[in-house]
Amino acid sequence: MEQRFKRETYELTLKIARIGNRALREAHKENHRLGLPNIFTRNKELYFEMPDGTITTDNPFK
Repeated sequence: MEQRFKRETYELTLKIARIGNRALREAHKENHRLGLPNIFTRNKELYFEMPDGTITTDNPFK
């Protein structure tokens, strides 16, 4: 059976994903430090994670 990806490609993809995940965690921490909410979606609905940890669908920027 033919291999779809070379091992090097797979390893590079994993490395890039790890770097991206680390950057995202650091950005979330920085947002909380600055008093800003983290914004994410689930089932096409916007959610705001406030610096105190609460999660709401109410837009705090209105």
